[in-house]
Amino acid sequence: MFFQQFVDDDLGCASYLVGDEEIGESVLVDPAYAIEQYLDEASRHELAIVRTLETHTHADHVSGHGRLALEHGVPVSVHPLAEAGYPHDPIEDGDEIIVGKVTLRVIHTPGHRPEHCCFAVTDRTRADEPWLLLTGDSLFVGDAARPDLAIEAHEGAEGLFHSLHRLLELQDGVEVYPGHVAGSLCGKSMSSKASTTIGFERRFNRALALATVEEFVADSASISAPRPPGMERIVDLNRGPFLGAPPPFEELTEAGDAPVLDVRPPEAFFAGHAAGAINVPVSGTSFANRSGFVLTADEPLVLHASSRDEAEKAARGLRSVGFLELRGYVLSPPAEERLEPVEVDELDALLAYDAQLVDVREADEREDAPLPGSRHIPYRLVEAAAGDLPADRTIVTICESGARAAVAASILAAHGLDARPVAHGGFRDLRERLHATV
Repeated sequence: MFFQQFVDDDLGCASYLVGDEEIGESVLVDPAYAIEQYLDEASRHELAIVRTLETHTHADHVSGHGRLALEHGVPVSVHPLAEAGYPHDPIEDGDEIIVGKVTLRVIHTPGHRPEHCCFAVTDRTRADEPWLLLTGDSLFVGDAARPDLAIEAHEGAEGLFHSLHRLLELQDGVEVYPGHVAGSLCGKSMSSKASTTIGFERRFNRALALATVEEFVADSASISAPRPPGMERIVDLNRGPFLGAPPPFEELTEAGDAPVLDVRPPEAFFAGHAAGAINVPVSGTSFANRSGFVLTADEPLVLHASSRDEAEKAARGLRSVGFLELRGYVLSPPAEERLEPVEVDELDALLAYDAQLVDVREADEREDAPLPGSRHIPYRLVEAAAGDLPADRTIVTICESGARAAVAASILAAHGLDARPVAHGGFRDLRERLHATV
């Protein structure tokens, strides 16, 4: 058996290529929109991709099943409850997909979404029992999927409880490969580890320790994490007609009147950037999700990058969350504006001059560690709140480490406010400096 895991570290998404090297065939499970990685790996091992399997209709990233179908004639299989609007072969509980000596058995596991399925993979040259389990958005390493993205949270949680306990019927030694790792918005506290076993999760997974459906529903339905950005649009893209290859992405001589997303490091943005540009560094963590939260897909973007490689990396990330109409990129547009960051040691003086301190962390972070005297606006919501902030005062944005504060300040500055981020450090450093407990 051939088995390869692919992990998108930025989104926390995983996909899988499973096949039989002897006959030279494979199937691809939950492919990302950037399909080149799978084609390269399959070619390297002389494997033909003969089918795409979807565990469910994804809400946090654009699938590559359309590109594989249109560009390479690869058929798609998904459960009927997905109500897919593209040509597909339906799969039901108990069905088997056979690739040479490898069998993938369908286990219908509703909860995260009604159509969700896992795949128990057996290498019949080793044994007749499953060797590994592809769990999609059901069982994660140290966590379970969130139940509130497709249906009412309590209904989803009840279905997920029964699905998880069905997976626990498998032997302890079965390896578990999830559809998400840390960084994804589809769970609460999943590990960064890429795999686990049924036995390990049976013993240590907190979600599986909740013995009754009532306890599980009460716990899992209370998730406070934000939903994936553009969720409805991404679901529509993944459920609808096949989505083909993206249009060409080329260097431009100027940005024109298009909105500019500056993907360079914060220091480069601070030193000079195009008028009205927003800065989400592609070198930082969670680039795609952060961009999805602060941008709209209404009109094509122009990217400001330091190099073509940086621009292409950003374009891949943006496409993964449904920003498919990218006008192009610029490398040296006029640097018409600057943004001056704030050091933690400068805060006292700024606040004494009536600066407005804005805490851009998420609500659960603020509840765990309050910041007295600040206004709370999560970074992903500052665009909507910009009109409510004072135009005659300096706005200082702060988060845990500086990254989100810099994004938020760039958005507020684009709205004409005097915004300055605590970009080197943040609340963690302020707390250590003040030695304060609230």
